[in-house]
Amino acid sequence: MKCPNCGKEIEEGHLICEACGNEIQIVPDFEPEIENSITETLSTLAALQDDEQAEEDDKQKIQGVDGDEAETEEDEENKIEEIAKRSHKIGVMIAIVIILFFAALSYHFYSGYVDTVEYKVNKAKEYAANGEYARAIEYLDSAYEKDDNQSQILFTKADYYYLMSDNESALRELKLVIDKGIYSYEDVEEAYDKMIAIYAREERYEEINELLLTCDEDTIVTMFQGYMAKEPEFSYAEGDYDMVIPLKLSSNTAGTIYYTMDGSTPNKFSSVYTAPLFLENGDYKISAVFINDYGITSEVVSKTYHISPEIPTAPEINLYSGEYIKPMMIEVEELEGYSTFYTVDDSEPDDSSILYTGAIPMPLGTTYFRFVNISEEGIASEVTDRVYTLSLPDAISTDAALIRLQEVLLGTGYLKDAYGHPTLQSGTYSYQYNSVLEIGDEIYYAIYEYHDEGTGSLRRTDKVFIVQAYTGSVARLGYNAKGEFIAVESGGLESEGLE
Repeated sequence: MKCPNCGKEIEEGHLICEACGNEIQIVPDFEPEIENSITETLSTLAALQDDEQAEEDDKQKIQGVDGDEAETEEDEENKIEEIAKRSHKIGVMIAIVIILFFAALSYHFYSGYVDTVEYKVNKAKEYAANGEYARAIEYLDSAYEKDDNQSQILFTKADYYYLMSDNESALRELKLVIDKGIYSYEDVEEAYDKMIAIYAREERYEEINELLLTCDEDTIVTMFQGYMAKEPEFSYAEGDYDMVIPLKLSSNTAGTIYYTMDGSTPNKFSSVYTAPLFLENGDYKISAVFINDYGITSEVVSKTYHISPEIPTAPEINLYSGEYIKPMMIEVEELEGYSTFYTVDDSEPDDSSILYTGAIPMPLGTTYFRFVNISEEGIASEVTDRVYTLSLPDAISTDAALIRLQEVLLGTGYLKDAYGHPTLQSGTYSYQYNSVLEIGDEIYYAIYEYHDEGTGSLRRTDKVFIVQAYTGSVARLGYNAKGEFIAVESGGLESEGLE
Protein backbone atom coordinates (compact mmCIF):
# COMPACT_ATOMS: atom_id res chain seq x y z
CA MET A 1 0.00 0.00 0.00
CA LYS A 2 1.22 3.48 -0.86
CA CYS A 3 0.86 6.63 1.22
CA PRO A 4 -1.92 8.78 -0.34
CA ASN A 5 -0.02 11.86 0.76
CA CYS A 6 3.54 11.30 -0.51
CA GLY A 7 3.27 8.06 -2.48
CA LYS A 8 5.92 6.18 -0.47
CA GLU A 9 5.32 2.41 -0.07
CA ILE A 10 4.11 1.62 3.49
CA GLU A 11 4.81 -1.70 5.20
CA GLU A 12 1.71 -3.80 5.77
CA GLY A 13 0.15 -3.29 9.18
CA HIS A 14 1.72 0.15 9.81
CA LEU A 15 -0.60 3.06 10.52
CA ILE A 16 1.89 5.94 10.15
CA CYS A 17 3.93 6.87 7.06
CA GLU A 18 7.59 6.95 8.10
CA ALA A 19 8.38 9.45 5.32
CA CYS A 20 5.80 12.20 5.89
CA GLY A 21 4.12 11.14 9.18
CA ASN A 22 0.66 10.95 7.58
CA GLU A 23 -1.84 8.67 9.40
CA ILE A 24 -3.12 5.92 7.15
CA GLN A 25 -6.80 4.98 7.16
CA ILE A 26 -7.29 1.37 8.23
CA VAL A 27 -9.78 0.72 5.37
CA PRO A 28 -10.30 2.76 2.18
CA ASP A 29 -12.81 5.55 2.45
CA PHE A 30 -15.25 4.70 -0.35
CA GLU A 31 -18.61 5.54 1.19
CA PRO A 32 -19.24 8.32 -1.38
CA GLU A 33 -18.83 5.75 -4.21
CA ILE A 34 -21.43 3.49 -2.66
CA GLU A 35 -23.74 6.44 -2.22
CA ASN A 36 -23.26 7.47 -5.88
CA SER A 37 -23.92 3.88 -7.02
CA ILE A 38 -27.18 3.78 -5.10
CA THR A 39 -28.20 7.13 -6.56
CA GLU A 40 -27.43 6.02 -10.14
CA THR A 41 -29.38 2.78 -9.67
CA LEU A 42 -32.41 4.63 -8.39
CA SER A 43 -32.17 7.07 -11.33
CA THR A 44 -32.03 4.15 -13.81
CA LEU A 45 -35.12 2.59 -12.28
CA ALA A 46 -36.96 5.87 -12.57
CA ALA A 47 -35.92 6.24 -16.24
CA LEU A 48 -37.10 2.70 -17.06
CA GLN A 49 -40.42 3.38 -15.49
CA ASP A 50 -40.75 6.59 -17.52
CA ASP A 51 -39.88 4.79 -20.81
CA GLU A 52 -42.38 2.02 -20.16
CA GLN A 53 -45.06 4.54 -19.34
CA ALA A 54 -44.35 6.43 -22.57
CA GLU A 55 -44.45 3.24 -24.65
CA GLU A 56 -47.79 2.30 -23.10
CA ASP A 57 -49.18 5.71 -23.91
CA ASP A 58 -48.08 5.41 -27.55
CA LYS A 59 -49.80 2.07 -27.90
CA GLN A 60 -52.98 3.46 -26.53
CA LYS A 61 -52.87 6.33 -29.06
CA ILE A 62 -52.37 3.89 -31.95
CA GLN A 63 -55.26 1.78 -30.74
CA GLY A 64 -57.37 4.92 -30.64
CA VAL A 65 -56.59 5.75 -34.29
CA ASP A 66 -57.10 2.22 -35.51
CA GLY A 67 -59.89 1.50 -33.08
CA ASP A 68 -61.55 -0.61 -35.62
CA GLU A 69 -58.70 -3.09 -35.58
CA ALA A 70 -59.28 -5.97 -33.24
CA GLU A 71 -56.64 -7.05 -30.81
CA THR A 72 -55.38 -10.50 -31.57
CA GLU A 73 -54.59 -13.26 -29.14
CA GLU A 74 -50.91 -13.06 -30.07
CA ASP A 75 -50.74 -9.43 -29.09
CA GLU A 76 -52.11 -10.21 -25.67
CA GLU A 77 -49.42 -12.85 -25.06
CA ASN A 78 -46.66 -10.45 -26.11
CA LYS A 79 -48.03 -7.82 -23.79
CA ILE A 80 -48.02 -10.21 -20.81
CA GLU A 81 -44.46 -11.25 -21.65
CA GLU A 82 -43.28 -7.64 -21.76
CA ILE A 83 -44.90 -6.91 -18.42
CA ALA A 84 -43.14 -9.93 -16.85
CA LYS A 85 -39.77 -8.84 -18.21
CA ARG A 86 -40.21 -5.33 -16.84
CA SER A 87 -41.25 -6.68 -13.45
CA HIS A 88 -38.16 -8.90 -13.31
CA LYS A 89 -35.85 -6.01 -14.13
CA ILE A 90 -37.43 -3.84 -11.49
CA GLY A 91 -37.10 -6.63 -8.88
CA VAL A 92 -33.45 -7.15 -9.69
CA MET A 93 -32.72 -3.43 -9.42
CA ILE A 94 -34.54 -3.16 -6.10
CA ALA A 95 -32.59 -6.14 -4.74
CA ILE A 96 -29.33 -4.50 -5.82
CA VAL A 97 -30.35 -1.26 -4.11
CA ILE A 98 -31.17 -3.08 -0.87
CA ILE A 99 -27.88 -5.00 -0.93
CA LEU A 100 -25.90 -1.82 -1.56
CA PHE A 101 -27.76 0.01 1.20
CA PHE A 102 -27.03 -2.63 3.82
CA ALA A 103 -23.43 -2.89 2.62
CA ALA A 104 -23.01 0.84 3.02
CA LEU A 105 -24.67 0.74 6.43
CA SER A 106 -22.44 -2.13 7.57
CA TYR A 107 -19.34 -0.36 6.32
CA HIS A 108 -20.38 2.79 8.11
CA PHE A 109 -20.66 1.01 11.44
CA TYR A 110 -17.44 -0.99 10.88
CA SER A 111 -15.38 2.03 9.90
CA GLY A 112 -16.73 3.87 12.93
CA TYR A 113 -15.73 1.00 15.24
CA VAL A 114 -12.17 0.57 13.95
CA ASP A 115 -11.59 4.26 14.55
CA THR A 116 -12.47 4.06 18.26
CA VAL A 117 -9.98 4.19 21.15
CA GLU A 118 -11.21 0.80 22.39
CA TYR A 119 -10.48 -0.86 19.04
CA LYS A 120 -7.00 0.66 18.79
CA VAL A 121 -6.12 -0.33 22.37
CA ASN A 122 -7.35 -3.89 21.79
CA LYS A 123 -5.33 -4.14 18.58
CA ALA A 124 -2.29 -2.90 20.50
CA LYS A 125 -2.78 -5.64 23.09
CA GLU A 126 -3.08 -8.24 20.31
CA TYR A 127 0.23 -7.18 18.78
CA ALA A 128 1.87 -6.98 22.23
CA ALA A 129 0.69 -10.49 23.03
CA ASN A 130 2.69 -11.64 20.00
CA GLY A 131 5.73 -9.62 21.05
CA GLU A 132 5.20 -6.97 18.32
CA TYR A 133 5.56 -4.04 20.68
CA ALA A 134 6.49 -1.48 18.02
CA ARG A 135 3.21 -2.05 16.14
CA ALA A 136 1.34 -2.07 19.44
CA ILE A 137 2.78 1.34 20.28
CA GLU A 138 1.65 2.70 16.87
CA TYR A 139 -1.93 1.78 17.72
CA LEU A 140 -1.56 3.31 21.20
CA ASP A 141 -0.21 6.53 19.66
CA SER A 142 -3.26 6.70 17.43
CA ALA A 143 -5.56 5.99 20.39
CA TYR A 144 -3.92 8.71 22.52
CA GLU A 145 -4.35 11.25 19.71
CA LYS A 146 -8.10 10.60 19.83
CA ASP A 147 -8.33 10.73 23.65
CA ASP A 148 -5.47 12.10 25.75
CA ASN A 149 -7.51 11.89 28.95
CA GLN A 150 -6.73 8.21 29.38
CA SER A 151 -3.54 7.94 31.41
CA GLN A 152 -3.61 4.16 31.10
CA ILE A 153 -2.60 4.50 27.44
CA LEU A 154 0.61 6.22 28.54
CA PHE A 155 1.26 3.63 31.25
CA THR A 156 0.76 0.82 28.70
CA LYS A 157 3.13 2.50 26.24
CA ALA A 158 5.71 2.86 29.02
CA ASP A 159 5.37 -0.85 29.82
CA TYR A 160 5.87 -1.82 26.16
CA TYR A 161 8.93 0.44 25.84
CA TYR A 162 10.33 -1.09 29.01
CA LEU A 163 9.81 -4.59 27.56
CA MET A 164 11.68 -3.39 24.46
CA SER A 165 14.56 -2.28 26.79
CA ASP A 166 13.92 1.32 25.72
CA ASN A 167 13.94 2.81 29.21
CA GLU A 168 14.36 6.39 28.03
CA SER A 169 11.12 6.23 26.03
CA ALA A 170 9.39 4.57 28.99
CA LEU A 171 10.57 7.39 31.26
CA ARG A 172 9.34 9.95 28.72
CA GLU A 173 5.81 8.50 28.75
CA LEU A 174 5.72 8.36 32.55
CA LYS A 175 6.99 11.94 32.81
CA LEU A 176 4.13 12.99 30.53
CA VAL A 177 1.68 11.59 33.08
CA ILE A 178 3.31 13.85 35.72
CA ASP A 179 3.61 16.96 33.58
CA LYS A 180 0.26 16.79 31.77
CA GLY A 181 -1.55 18.19 34.78
CA ILE A 182 -4.90 16.51 34.05
CA TYR A 183 -4.50 13.13 35.70
CA SER A 184 -5.45 12.02 39.21
CA TYR A 185 -3.12 12.02 42.21
CA GLU A 186 -3.10 8.21 42.11
CA ASP A 187 -1.89 8.29 38.48
CA VAL A 188 0.84 10.81 39.31
CA GLU A 189 1.99 8.75 42.30
CA GLU A 190 2.14 5.62 40.13
CA ALA A 191 4.17 7.50 37.50
CA TYR A 192 6.70 8.62 40.14
CA ASP A 193 6.87 5.08 41.52
CA LYS A 194 7.59 3.56 38.10
CA MET A 195 10.13 6.22 37.14
CA ILE A 196 12.02 5.87 40.41
CA ALA A 197 12.01 2.08 40.04
CA ILE A 198 13.67 2.40 36.61
CA TYR A 199 16.22 4.95 37.86
CA ALA A 200 17.01 2.81 40.92
CA ARG A 201 17.63 -0.32 38.81
CA GLU A 202 20.13 1.67 36.77
CA GLU A 203 21.55 3.32 39.95
CA ARG A 204 20.77 6.77 38.58
CA TYR A 205 20.25 8.19 42.04
CA GLU A 206 21.13 11.78 41.16
CA GLU A 207 18.26 11.83 38.67
CA ILE A 208 15.90 10.50 41.34
CA ASN A 209 16.96 13.38 43.57
CA GLU A 210 16.40 15.93 40.78
CA LEU A 211 12.99 14.43 39.98
CA LEU A 212 11.80 14.63 43.59
CA LEU A 213 13.16 18.14 44.12
CA THR A 214 10.68 19.35 41.48
CA CYS A 215 7.73 17.42 42.96
CA ASP A 216 4.97 19.56 44.47
CA GLU A 217 3.30 16.68 46.31
CA ASP A 218 4.69 16.50 49.84
CA THR A 219 3.28 13.02 50.42
CA ILE A 220 5.12 11.69 47.37
CA VAL A 221 8.34 13.39 48.43
CA THR A 222 8.00 11.87 51.90
CA MET A 223 7.36 8.46 50.38
CA PHE A 224 10.66 8.48 48.49
CA GLN A 225 12.71 10.84 50.67
CA GLY A 226 15.32 8.15 51.24
CA TYR A 227 16.59 8.88 47.74
CA MET A 228 16.76 12.64 48.32
CA ALA A 229 19.57 14.85 49.47
CA LYS A 230 18.11 18.15 50.59
CA GLU A 231 20.49 20.79 51.83
CA PRO A 232 21.02 20.66 55.64
CA GLU A 233 18.70 22.67 57.85
CA PHE A 234 20.11 25.08 60.47
CA SER A 235 18.38 25.40 63.83
CA TYR A 236 19.14 29.14 63.98
CA ALA A 237 18.64 31.71 61.26
CA GLU A 238 21.77 33.62 60.37
CA GLY A 239 22.20 37.00 62.03
CA ASP A 240 23.35 38.72 65.22
CA TYR A 241 22.95 37.12 68.65
CA ASP A 242 23.73 38.39 72.15
CA MET A 243 24.11 34.89 73.54
CA VAL A 244 25.92 31.67 72.84
CA ILE A 245 23.87 29.53 70.46
CA PRO A 246 24.00 25.72 70.21
CA LEU A 247 23.68 25.44 66.43
CA LYS A 248 22.13 22.17 65.25
CA LEU A 249 22.31 20.83 61.69
CA SER A 250 19.75 18.30 60.48
CA SER A 251 18.98 16.34 57.31
CA ASN A 252 15.81 14.87 55.83
CA THR A 253 16.94 11.24 55.86
CA ALA A 254 19.81 8.85 56.54
CA GLY A 255 23.23 10.08 55.53
CA THR A 256 26.08 12.31 56.71
CA ILE A 257 26.38 16.08 57.15
CA TYR A 258 29.80 17.61 56.52
CA TYR A 259 30.61 21.17 57.57
CA THR A 260 33.30 23.85 57.68
CA MET A 261 33.65 26.92 59.87
CA ASP A 262 36.33 28.78 57.94
CA GLY A 263 34.34 29.77 54.87
CA SER A 264 35.61 26.91 52.69
CA THR A 265 33.32 24.61 50.71
CA PRO A 266 32.57 21.39 52.59
CA ASN A 267 32.92 17.94 51.02
CA LYS A 268 33.18 14.34 52.20
CA PHE A 269 36.65 15.08 53.62
CA SER A 270 35.40 17.90 55.87
CA SER A 271 34.37 17.63 59.53
CA VAL A 272 31.46 15.29 60.20
CA TYR A 273 28.57 16.83 62.13
CA THR A 274 27.71 14.75 65.21
CA ALA A 275 26.69 17.27 67.91
CA PRO A 276 25.57 20.93 68.23
CA LEU A 277 28.14 23.57 67.37
CA PHE A 278 28.41 26.06 70.22
CA LEU A 279 29.00 29.50 68.73
CA GLU A 280 30.47 31.78 71.36
CA ASN A 281 31.77 35.32 71.06
CA GLY A 282 32.87 36.23 67.51
CA ASP A 283 31.95 35.96 63.83
CA TYR A 284 31.26 32.64 62.13
CA LYS A 285 30.51 31.38 58.65
CA ILE A 286 29.12 27.84 58.77
CA SER A 287 28.87 25.90 55.49
CA ALA A 288 27.30 22.44 55.32
CA VAL A 289 26.50 19.74 52.75
CA PHE A 290 24.50 16.51 53.07
CA ILE A 291 25.42 13.22 51.37
CA ASN A 292 22.82 10.47 51.69
CA ASP A 293 23.38 6.71 51.80
CA TYR A 294 23.09 6.50 47.98
CA GLY A 295 25.95 8.95 47.56
CA ILE A 296 23.69 11.79 46.39
CA THR A 297 25.11 15.17 47.36
CA SER A 298 22.92 18.13 48.27
CA GLU A 299 23.49 21.76 47.52
CA VAL A 300 25.90 23.52 49.88
CA VAL A 301 24.24 25.93 52.31
CA SER A 302 26.13 28.65 54.20
CA LYS A 303 25.04 30.97 57.01
CA THR A 304 26.88 33.70 58.90
CA TYR A 305 26.53 34.55 62.58
CA HIS A 306 27.76 37.42 64.74
CA ILE A 307 27.82 36.39 68.40
CA SER A 308 28.34 39.07 71.06
CA PRO A 309 26.98 37.63 74.33
CA GLU A 310 26.97 39.48 77.62
CA ILE A 311 30.21 38.73 79.45
CA PRO A 312 29.73 37.92 83.16
CA THR A 313 31.45 40.18 85.64
CA ALA A 314 34.44 38.76 87.46
CA PRO A 315 33.77 37.28 90.93
CA GLU A 316 33.81 39.68 93.91
CA ILE A 317 35.71 38.22 96.90
CA ASN A 318 35.26 39.54 100.49
CA LEU A 319 38.96 39.16 101.41
CA TYR A 320 41.98 40.65 99.75
CA SER A 321 45.12 38.68 99.18
CA GLY A 322 47.54 38.77 102.09
CA GLU A 323 48.90 37.16 105.27
CA TYR A 324 46.54 36.25 108.07
CA ILE A 325 47.20 35.09 111.65
CA LYS A 326 43.67 34.04 112.41
CA PRO A 327 41.31 31.90 110.34
CA MET A 328 38.96 33.73 108.01
CA MET A 329 35.97 32.64 105.89
CA ILE A 330 36.40 33.36 102.17
CA GLU A 331 33.10 34.42 100.62
CA VAL A 332 32.14 35.14 96.99
CA GLU A 333 29.31 37.49 95.99
CA GLU A 334 26.81 35.25 94.22
CA LEU A 335 25.06 36.55 91.07
CA GLU A 336 21.77 35.21 89.74
CA GLY A 337 22.19 33.29 86.48
CA TYR A 338 25.88 32.56 87.08
CA SER A 339 27.85 29.81 88.79
CA THR A 340 31.22 30.34 90.47
CA PHE A 341 34.03 27.82 90.15
CA TYR A 342 37.49 27.94 91.73
CA THR A 343 40.85 26.22 92.00
CA VAL A 344 43.41 26.19 94.84
CA ASP A 345 46.49 25.13 92.85
CA ASP A 346 46.89 28.23 90.68
CA SER A 347 45.38 26.43 87.64
CA GLU A 348 42.87 28.02 85.25
CA PRO A 349 39.30 27.53 86.58
CA ASP A 350 36.45 26.33 84.35
CA ASP A 351 33.12 24.57 84.72
CA SER A 352 34.89 21.35 85.73
CA SER A 353 36.62 23.00 88.72
CA ILE A 354 35.34 23.14 92.32
CA LEU A 355 31.83 24.61 92.48
CA TYR A 356 31.45 27.37 95.05
CA THR A 357 28.48 26.60 97.32
CA GLY A 358 29.25 28.70 100.42
CA ALA A 359 31.92 30.35 102.55
CA ILE A 360 35.33 28.64 102.33
CA PRO A 361 37.53 28.33 105.46
CA MET A 362 40.96 29.80 104.78
CA PRO A 363 43.52 26.98 104.67
CA LEU A 364 46.74 26.97 106.65
CA GLY A 365 49.82 27.99 104.79
CA THR A 366 49.88 29.72 101.42
CA THR A 367 47.02 28.96 98.96
CA TYR A 368 46.48 30.28 95.46
CA PHE A 369 42.78 30.76 94.80
CA ARG A 370 41.43 31.50 91.31
CA PHE A 371 37.70 32.23 90.85
CA VAL A 372 35.56 32.51 87.70
CA ASN A 373 31.86 33.17 87.01
CA ILE A 374 30.28 31.15 84.19
CA SER A 375 26.88 31.93 82.67
CA GLU A 376 24.20 29.38 81.82
CA GLU A 377 25.29 29.66 78.17
CA GLY A 378 28.86 28.75 79.15
CA ILE A 379 30.36 32.24 78.88
CA ALA A 380 33.20 32.71 81.35
CA SER A 381 34.13 35.94 83.09
CA GLU A 382 37.60 37.18 83.77
CA VAL A 383 39.39 35.30 86.54
CA THR A 384 39.76 36.77 90.03
CA ASP A 385 43.03 35.75 91.73
CA ARG A 386 43.65 35.65 95.47
CA VAL A 387 46.69 34.43 97.42
CA TYR A 388 46.21 33.80 101.15
CA THR A 389 48.83 32.90 103.71
CA LEU A 390 47.44 31.79 107.07
CA SER A 391 49.78 31.13 109.97
CA LEU A 392 48.97 30.45 113.66
CA PRO A 393 51.90 31.44 115.88
CA ASP A 394 52.46 29.12 118.86
CA ALA A 395 49.73 26.72 117.67
CA ILE A 396 50.23 22.95 117.63
CA SER A 397 50.74 21.34 114.25
CA THR A 398 47.99 19.56 112.37
CA ASP A 399 49.85 16.27 112.79
CA ALA A 400 49.91 16.80 116.56
CA ALA A 401 46.18 17.54 116.43
CA LEU A 402 45.52 14.21 114.68
CA ILE A 403 47.55 12.31 117.28
CA ARG A 404 45.69 14.09 120.09
CA LEU A 405 42.30 13.15 118.54
CA GLN A 406 43.27 9.47 118.29
CA GLU A 407 44.38 9.41 121.94
CA VAL A 408 41.05 10.78 123.07
CA LEU A 409 39.05 8.36 120.92
CA LEU A 410 41.04 5.43 122.32
CA GLY A 411 40.54 6.70 125.86
CA THR A 412 36.76 6.93 125.44
CA GLY A 413 36.57 3.44 123.96
CA TYR A 414 35.36 4.73 120.61
CA LEU A 415 38.43 3.06 119.07
CA LYS A 416 39.82 -0.18 120.46
CA ASP A 417 43.32 0.10 118.93
CA ALA A 418 45.71 2.46 117.20
CA TYR A 419 44.85 0.90 113.81
CA GLY A 420 41.46 2.55 113.88
CA HIS A 421 39.26 -0.46 114.61
CA PRO A 422 36.03 0.78 116.23
CA THR A 423 34.60 -0.87 119.33
CA LEU A 424 31.03 -1.18 118.08
CA GLN A 425 31.54 -1.61 114.31
CA SER A 426 33.54 -3.52 111.75
CA GLY A 427 36.13 -2.00 109.46
CA THR A 428 38.52 0.83 110.34
CA TYR A 429 38.36 4.59 110.84
CA SER A 430 40.90 7.14 109.64
CA TYR A 431 41.14 10.92 110.11
CA GLN A 432 42.27 13.82 107.90
CA TYR A 433 42.85 17.47 108.65
CA ASN A 434 40.53 19.75 106.64
CA SER A 435 40.60 23.37 107.73
CA VAL A 436 40.90 25.93 110.53
CA LEU A 437 37.75 27.30 112.15
CA GLU A 438 37.13 30.17 114.51
CA ILE A 439 34.32 29.33 116.91
CA GLY A 440 33.63 32.13 119.34
CA ASP A 441 37.04 33.27 120.54
CA GLU A 442 38.64 29.86 120.05
CA ILE A 443 40.56 28.52 117.03
CA TYR A 444 40.16 24.86 116.06
CA TYR A 445 41.46 22.44 113.52
CA ALA A 446 38.57 20.71 111.71
CA ILE A 447 39.21 16.99 111.15
CA TYR A 448 37.05 14.71 108.98
CA GLU A 449 36.39 11.05 109.75
CA TYR A 450 36.50 8.33 107.05
CA HIS A 451 35.34 4.70 107.24
CA ASP A 452 36.79 1.71 105.39
CA GLU A 453 34.60 -1.41 105.49
CA GLY A 454 37.56 -3.55 104.44
CA THR A 455 37.36 -2.90 100.71
CA GLY A 456 40.05 -0.25 100.68
CA SER A 457 37.48 2.40 99.73
CA LEU A 458 37.09 5.35 102.12
CA ARG A 459 33.69 6.85 102.81
CA ARG A 460 33.37 10.08 104.75
CA THR A 461 31.09 9.86 107.77
CA ASP A 462 28.89 12.63 109.13
CA LYS A 463 31.22 13.29 112.08
CA VAL A 464 33.56 16.29 112.15
CA PHE A 465 35.97 16.53 115.10
CA ILE A 466 37.65 19.74 116.16
CA VAL A 467 40.94 20.13 118.06
CA GLN A 468 41.76 23.40 119.80
CA ALA A 469 44.82 24.78 117.98
CA TYR A 470 46.59 25.95 121.12
CA THR A 471 45.41 23.67 123.95
CA GLY A 472 44.79 20.40 122.05
CA SER A 473 41.32 19.86 123.60
CA VAL A 474 39.03 17.70 121.48
CA ALA A 475 35.34 18.22 120.74
CA ARG A 476 32.68 17.48 118.16
CA LEU A 477 31.61 20.15 115.68
CA GLY A 478 27.98 21.11 116.08
CA TYR A 479 25.53 23.86 115.23
CA ASN A 480 23.28 26.07 117.31
CA ALA A 481 19.71 27.13 116.53
CA LYS A 482 21.01 29.89 114.27
CA GLY A 483 23.12 27.44 112.26
CA GLU A 484 26.37 28.72 113.67
CA PHE A 485 29.34 26.47 114.55
CA ILE A 486 29.65 25.34 118.15
CA ALA A 487 32.02 23.00 120.01
CA VAL A 488 30.23 20.04 121.59
CA GLU A 489 32.48 18.93 124.45
CA SER A 490 30.61 17.70 127.51
CA GLY A 491 29.85 14.02 127.00
CA GLY A 492 30.22 14.42 123.27
CA LEU A 493 33.10 11.99 123.01
CA GLU A 494 31.55 9.09 124.87
CA SER A 495 31.23 5.97 122.76
CA GLU A 496 27.46 5.93 122.77
CA GLY A 497 27.31 9.58 121.86
CA LEU A 498 29.76 9.18 119.05
CA GLU A 499 27.72 6.44 117.52
